Amino acid sequence: MSVRTTGTPTGCAAVIGLLGMAITLTTHAGTVTTDGADIVVKTKGGLEVATTDKEFSFKLGGRLQADYGRFDGYYTRNGNTADAAYFRRAYLEIGGTAYRDWKYQINYDLSRNVGNDSTGYFDEATVTYIGFDPLNLKIGRFYTDFGLEKATSSKWVTALERNLSYDAAEWVNDNSGTGIQANSVVGKVAYLSGSLFSENNNDTDGDSVKRYNLRGVFAPWHEPGNVLHLGLQYAYRDLKDSAVDTRIRSRMGVRGVDTNGGNSAGSNGNRAVFGGTTAQSGLWKGDSVWGLEGAWALQAFSIQAEYLRRTLKADTAASDIKASGYYTQLAYTLTGEPRIYKLDGARFDTIKPQNKALGAWELFYRYDAMKVEDDNVVASSAVRQVGDAQGKSHTLGVNWYANEALKLSANYIRANTDNISNAVGDDSGQGLVMRMQYVF
Repeated sequence: MSVRTTGTPTGCAAVIGLLGMAITLTTHAGTVTTDGADIVVKTKGGLEVATTDKEFSFKLGGRLQADYGRFDGYYTRNGNTADAAYFRRAYLEIGGTAYRDWKYQINYDLSRNVGNDSTGYFDEATVTYIGFDPLNLKIGRFYTDFGLEKATSSKWVTALERNLSYDAAEWVNDNSGTGIQANSVVGKVAYLSGSLFSENNNDTDGDSVKRYNLRGVFAPWHEPGNVLHLGLQYAYRDLKDSAVDTRIRSRMGVRGVDTNGGNSAGSNGNRAVFGGTTAQSGLWKGDSVWGLEGAWALQAFSIQAEYLRRTLKADTAASDIKASGYYTQLAYTLTGEPRIYKLDGARFDTIKPQNKALGAWELFYRYDAMKVEDDNVVASSAVRQVGDAQGKSHTLGVNWYANEALKLSANYIRANTDNISNAVGDDSGQGLVMRMQYVF
């Protein structure tokens, strides 16, 4: 089916093409043409409208992740079994191109697990200028670049929740605020990014806390099934005279202990504080984190690991806080498909099933560890003892990529802690979490 217009500018033709598209969808996918550039309508994997000259495009998509988990021991305050059923993510995603050199992306979280009432529930809201090829400039609300697993979309991360080391320095790849980021692929072997981000925190003068992120990745091999990835990153924020929540809290890989989007474990969920304090002005001078990342993939097998180290410098607080974390992950696709890798962003992407009836089956194991050294803790409580607080977890999981839209996952997590426990003294626990994911 085609709809034709007469004497309309390209921008108007695109709008009229959208109207024609609505009619097209009631019949079948096709091409909408104009007297200017043709408009192509794609309905596979979402809804996309684009002009053939690549000047304009519009894509409507989204993701739905419905989770259910059961957990006990350390994960609950009284140690008894609790469960949680919730939407981990429910995003409506709108993106595209305008006038060839401008890209836009708006992702809104209908589950309300991102953001809050005062800042909105935007996962991302950005405009990117790509006219300085190969340099891209992004402005708006986005997750600052730090780490391989965070760079990988939540749709395609291997485990259901990202690694524990990120809990040691949650702010380094948070999206609470607005900023500008420059990134580029260099010589087809490297990826570089840097950003300046204005957080939703202020100092006593009302000046926002500024965050600086740098990330560099060298990836001489970056084809599916043949990947070598080595990266280094650094992040810093000036906290002088600022009131910032510096608590280091972890769900230990089980989101259901404390989440939105549905039912959590409520008041019995245990999301313990390993160190740091609630927002109090003048306690801290600066906050810095550096990290390493690496990955190697050969056909259906992949291994990846990350390490980070954080130093929270004291001002009026009695002592600095130091935190560190790392993980190692092994994954294998039983059906033989490799994980797709993209140098632009230096990240892994999906696994595409080769057998449409069987889908793709992936098994993985991940070991996580984090440690918080907070000498400001000088007296033990029922849940936090004096000394370094440590958390460790083992995760076994399976992912079934039934097709390019549907992914079913199950993770078993076993965790243990040192110098931190639930209200009845449990320092170990286990959980089983399952997810149904649909993307379009």
